[in-house]
Amino acid sequence: MLHTGWALLCVLSGLAGYRLGRRRRGAAGAGGRAGEGGPAGDATFAALHVAAMAAPYLRAGLSRDSARRAVRHLRALTGTAALAVTSTDQVLAWDGAWEAPGEAHVRDLIGHVHGILAGGRPHLVAGDELFCEADDCAIRSAVMVPLTVDGRVIGALAAYDPHVGAPLVRAVTEVGRWASGQLELAELDATRRRAMQAETRALRAQISPHFVCNSLATIASFTRTEPDRARELLLDFADFARHALRRAGDFTTLSDELTCVDRYLLLERARFGDKLRFVVDVVPEVMPVPVPFLCLQPLVENAITHGIRRGGGSGEVSIVVRDAGEEVHITVEDDGAGMEPGRVRRLLAGEPPSGDGGGGIGLANVDVRLRQIYGQEYGLVIDTAPDEGTTVRMRVPKIRPNYN
Repeated sequence: MLHTGWALLCVLSGLAGYRLGRRRRGAAGAGGRAGEGGPAGDATFAALHVAAMAAPYLRAGLSRDSARRAVRHLRALTGTAALAVTSTDQVLAWDGAWEAPGEAHVRDLIGHVHGILAGGRPHLVAGDELFCEADDCAIRSAVMVPLTVDGRVIGALAAYDPHVGAPLVRAVTEVGRWASGQLELAELDATRRRAMQAETRALRAQISPHFVCNSLATIASFTRTEPDRARELLLDFADFARHALRRAGDFTTLSDELTCVDRYLLLERARFGDKLRFVVDVVPEVMPVPVPFLCLQPLVENAITHGIRRGGGSGEVSIVVRDAGEEVHITVEDDGAGMEPGRVRRLLAGEPPSGDGGGGIGLANVDVRLRQIYGQEYGLVIDTAPDEGTTVRMRVPKIRPNYN
């Protein structure tokens, strides 16, 4: 990130210098005095502002829609008479002092793009009127630079201007590099989304087989003695499975997540009987808050694992959800056996738990997803010690981040 920021400053400094040079030449040609009104600062501010306007569109990746939204800002950065954004086989967007190119000129442009694809370097086109067909058109040359992602040329910028010289070539090249950096970030964002979706699918698959088998065995044990209760538990199991295994996005509401946890606790209570007691204390105003899908159940599973299956406590699990201004604070606590601090570190590192005590992989998955979605400061906080129980704390901002 620091490298990206430094590169951006270098690019924009070069662009500001280029734009300032053009402004001074224009002022001198018009009889004005260069340097009035702090032109260097004005040019730098203008370049930064225009780059900030273009960046969000490029961060969406190279498509016809993103190119159409970004092209006029890219043209403003270069200060040229016209600019085209292309993929490897078509013109995606155009902004210029005359109408968009016709079919024949598009074919010529794409032909030049194919030349860039082969060499991966800026390309100077001169000697033709190119896209401008007006009788008095002075646009006879263009600079074409590649747009790259991960070393692959995925498109090009084609800048047209009456005065194509070394300064313009350098400026358009730097704009191309900066735009390529934004497209690289778009690819990283897409990769991150795919990874998080894979992690969510993995978390679904990690729902303990022991829980599924034991729940069904518990339900089966009631079918003869208490058929009505067996039916209710079967419906609870269906509700839990519907939520946990559905094809959903990366987010759900806290209300839906608590409903899933409630069904899970009812099934575990049927299995453990009076050995398990649970308290759920939630303020109603936080129910609509968006939370990462399947972020609570692993925490509760971990609490039951250490509070019941490993003994050492009275079997009480509490879930407390509080409104904390811009955040929601969630605490899951048990009074069970607790853990050594070293074991906590291993669990959060994703090491498989020993024995049949589940929850470890799920805790690591939730911790990683929280940090990826909200930032490193939003990971799980676990307070525990041998024979002291375990408390897991989670913070969730109320505003869903725009990462999908």
